[in-house]
Amino acid sequence: MFVSYLSQALSPRQFILLLSFIVGVGAALAAQLLKWLIHKIEILLTSQFDVTSSNWLFLVYPVIGIFLTAIFIKYIVRDDIGHGVTKILYAISRRQGHIRRHNCITSVLASALTIGFGGSVGAESPIVLTGSAIGSDLGRIFRLDHKTLMLLIGCGASGAVAGIFKAPIAGLVFTLEVLMIDLTMASLLPLLVSCLTATCITYALTGSDAMFAFNLSEPFSVNRVPTSILLGIFCGLISLYFTRTMNAFEKVFVKLKNLYIKLALGGSVLALLIYFFPPLYGEGYATISTLVGMTGNGEAETVLNNSLFYGHPEYLLLFLGLIIVFKVFATTATNGGGGCGGTFAPSLFLGCIGGFVFSRIWNQHELLGIHVPETNYALLGMAGVMSGVFHAPLTGVFLIAELTGGYALFIPLMIVSVASYLTINAFEPHSIYSMRLARNGELLTHHKDRSILTLMTLDAIVDKERPRLTPKMNLGQVVQAVSASKSLHFAVTDRKGALLGVINLNKIRKFIFRSELYRMYNAEQLMEYPPIILHTDDSMSTVMDKFQSCASGTLPVLKPDGTFIGFVSRTRLYASYRQIMKDFSEE
Repeated sequence: MFVSYLSQALSPRQFILLLSFIVGVGAALAAQLLKWLIHKIEILLTSQFDVTSSNWLFLVYPVIGIFLTAIFIKYIVRDDIGHGVTKILYAISRRQGHIRRHNCITSVLASALTIGFGGSVGAESPIVLTGSAIGSDLGRIFRLDHKTLMLLIGCGASGAVAGIFKAPIAGLVFTLEVLMIDLTMASLLPLLVSCLTATCITYALTGSDAMFAFNLSEPFSVNRVPTSILLGIFCGLISLYFTRTMNAFEKVFVKLKNLYIKLALGGSVLALLIYFFPPLYGEGYATISTLVGMTGNGEAETVLNNSLFYGHPEYLLLFLGLIIVFKVFATTATNGGGGCGGTFAPSLFLGCIGGFVFSRIWNQHELLGIHVPETNYALLGMAGVMSGVFHAPLTGVFLIAELTGGYALFIPLMIVSVASYLTINAFEPHSIYSMRLARNGELLTHHKDRSILTLMTLDAIVDKERPRLTPKMNLGQVVQAVSASKSLHFAVTDRKGALLGVINLNKIRKFIFRSELYRMYNAEQLMEYPPIILHTDDSMSTVMDKFQSCASGTLPVLKPDGTFIGFVSRTRLYASYRQIMKDFSEE
């Protein structure tokens, strides 16, 4: 009642700001609940492990976690809650803004089980989905229009990123770069309110310290620009490997229809990898804290704890190199096997290890006579891989600076992020989140024309009401059938609905006014088969291209099996385009 009263007492703009504040509060609390659950489960399961040797329970915990998550999703949630950011992108691209209400809590519980028991994924994507679900739910409760609904979804996503990382700027930039919400004065302030609210609540609950304690061993100097560029290229290649391999390995799980076979494959791959490489357990943030917070020699070797490599620091680089290779398999096995998690943490983890390995090898060989600080380059690597995997260089820069307090490294952060992005963009034009939608022509981007075509649907502009003609109808019957219609084009179909041809009244005008010819001609003699056909699976970009390639003002639409369903007129197509462009451009 109180909020309902406020909706009437406040102006629309003030009410949106109030809702963005509420979304920020909900996203921050959900983020802290998830991190608390993960921490408690992990401590309960692993706190008694002997760091000097591997533990056979690493073979058990991940399997249990994936099993519990898969059963929870299948029998309680009964909905696919994986690929959280992709779901948000789809909701935005379809201009629906509808994210199911259960995602406000189910993503939190499912990812807590998965990650707490060792799933090699991150908690950030589930929290982003949770925050967006909160925004979507509020929008539906107050029956807001689609544009405002999508803005609240963006507020939820940005608040979630800001809350879980204590990174308000990164939360804002993530929404603009990855979710591709347009930056306008109408959207900027609600996004900022959500980000700042979530960050302040997180500060109040956990303190204002950065998420990772970063040790700036040496300030940046100009002579390290070449090494920063090379690190960026290296991170771009890691990102490309991670993206392509994940997509390939995911297809293996997609082909498996039986839940328990997926569980067996995903659980066994994940358990074996964690047994041999314990840093793959969970999010991997302990490893990141070690590598970016080192204050002396020998600290990096602690990543060998709990492994078969313990006590053999000479194998550190080999150990970390193998982790770079196998991390993608552990992450994909977690989600493919039935777990729930995202790729935020894996990209940060890979970037940190990649940056450390790059700097350690560089220093061992004293390349170009330049020494590079390992902690700095571990931090830079995090920004590089994140920028490459998500195709979001600004998010990489600001997130890593806010995560670690490494603001003194803004210049190398920018260099590495841009170099990584340019490297992967040469091979892969879409991020790991958007490529699934891009393949289907369902991705909303900052390119206005493409975005308008994405928001359009062929079914919405098809005229299905015109009378259909049969091939044996004589001219008199044809005239009688079409006399009540204002259209000029009519389909001639067989008994099964397959298109045989089209009659254009303009082309038979000389016959239709001569009644003595009505029994001399039939539809089969008067029809022509159209040179260009539209299909229901054509993208709107293809539909536009087909109209531009011909002079016809009307084209028939067929299903893949050849069944005729209706006509699309050039006039109606362009009218729909202009209307969506108008709605899309309004503040």
